[in-house]
Amino acid sequence: MNEILDLIVVGAGPTGIAIGAEARRQGLSVLLIDKGPLTAAIQGYPTFMEFFTTRDRLEIANVPFSIPDVKPTRRQALAYYRMVVEHYDIPIALYEEVLEVRKEGDLFTVHTRRMQGPRELRARSVALATGYFFNPRRLGVPGEDLPWVAHNYKEPYQHFGQDVVVVGAGNTAAEAALDLWRNSVRVTMIHRGAGVKAGIKYWVKPDMENRIEEGSIPALFNTQVRAFLPEGGIELLTPEGPRVLPAQAAYVLIGYQPDADFERRCGVQIDSETLIPAFDPETCESNVPGLYVAGTLQAGRWTDRIFIENSRDHGPKIVAHLKSRLAAVPAMR
Repeated sequence: MNEILDLIVVGAGPTGIAIGAEARRQGLSVLLIDKGPLTAAIQGYPTFMEFFTTRDRLEIANVPFSIPDVKPTRRQALAYYRMVVEHYDIPIALYEEVLEVRKEGDLFTVHTRRMQGPRELRARSVALATGYFFNPRRLGVPGEDLPWVAHNYKEPYQHFGQDVVVVGAGNTAAEAALDLWRNSVRVTMIHRGAGVKAGIKYWVKPDMENRIEEGSIPALFNTQVRAFLPEGGIELLTPEGPRVLPAQAAYVLIGYQPDADFERRCGVQIDSETLIPAFDPETCESNVPGLYVAGTLQAGRWTDRIFIENSRDHGPKIVAHLKSRLAAVPAMR
């Protein structure tokens, strides 16, 4: 591809799709690039997950989310966002990893890696919409990469009759623990804090606390994981002292964070404490002219602040600003 594109979007989740759809609506040339499949994060959600958000709040690009249910399922969302891509015929390059974005004069050079080999693309602007789902927070303890330790939860069925540990006490951890317990799995929750997190969904919190109180789901609070053992089992430091807890599987569900190193390699200034990038909230443009950050990336470490429903305007903001830049500098076209 020798064409100079108006816009390259890194990430093909709902935010990236919304940006691509708006670019198509406004007559701009665009390409979405993702190192995985379309809407990879949603594909990674628990199999039978239902969104907390209502269908109208998940709509993008003026395409109705026409289902009879008020709250969509994971499967319905996957079908909807694919339909948006097909409706606007958005060009997409999947399973192609962006390695570097470099500003060279008025243009950006984007270096990628794909199965066929490396590729170099050029564009007048770039939008980063990579999200955070594939960058889970880690405990940083020995054994965390063992095959029986996972950082994403899908479904309980393979764990029937097993001892399973869930590390964490937020929404994802609580919902996973409840799902495992309801499917005949012996599950234990471990958390370094004093109890279930206060900010979890209002209907999940009492359910989780009641299961803990009645002893259905044992919970070890104020407890740290010291290591995952090769033969199974977890070394813990509890208020009563060291302990080894038997387990055939473990889920470390302590949250996610953006890939700040990638953003820095693209030239974006990142606050070292908050991981919030430098950007103009009115245009989503970063400190690098023509380079935009969109979606959950804007929240840095606080991944519970920006979702699909409150970032749907990022696409229109980016495209409107880009069009004004192109009009002001005709030579860029």
